[in-house]
Amino acid sequence: MRKNFGSKTWMYPLPVLIIASYDENGHADAMNAAWGGIYDYNKVMLCLSEGHKTTKNIKKKKAFTISFATAEQMAACDYVGIVSGNDTKDKMEKAGFTTVKSEFVDAPIILELPMTLECKLIKFNEDGNIIGEIVNVSADDSILGEDGLVDSHKLRAISFDPIHNDYLVMGDKVGNAFQEGNKQK
Repeated sequence: MRKNFGSKTWMYPLPVLIIASYDENGHADAMNAAWGGIYDYNKVMLCLSEGHKTTKNIKKKKAFTISFATAEQMAACDYVGIVSGNDTKDKMEKAGFTTVKSEFVDAPIILELPMTLECKLIKFNEDGNIIGEIVNVSADDSILGEDGLVDSHKLRAISFDPIHNDYLVMGDKVGNAFQEGNKQK
């Protein structure tokens, strides 16, 4: 038996993305967004409303970064999502975030968040969604595994549960992509 809930925005898992940008004066800002993801091979899509300071900044600077919220920085990541950069000019400082300028795009990297996609704006599509090209992925050495790649257990990225408004740490490995299905043949 199944229970029907009607039309809901219940998608699992929703990443907790921290979108960072500079304003016209070079002041860093960031926001928490769950509605975004991969758009194409080296592209991302963000669904941000027009009124966000971040959206305005991206239009002006043509660049942004996407960092993955972590369990260790959960409170700070939640804070930048509930406080508007339009009203709170020092929200990065209040969150405890420090930034450096990306080497690849005109946008900030948040040092406390160990994995960042550095993106240049491609366009705003007909729905107003932001389409960006990933020009670099940077990761702090602290989250790299023995193979030199990002170790998801060290990253401890969180996802958003839209049904219960919970943050969840990404879970355990249960299989190997593009291999497990071969057992069905």
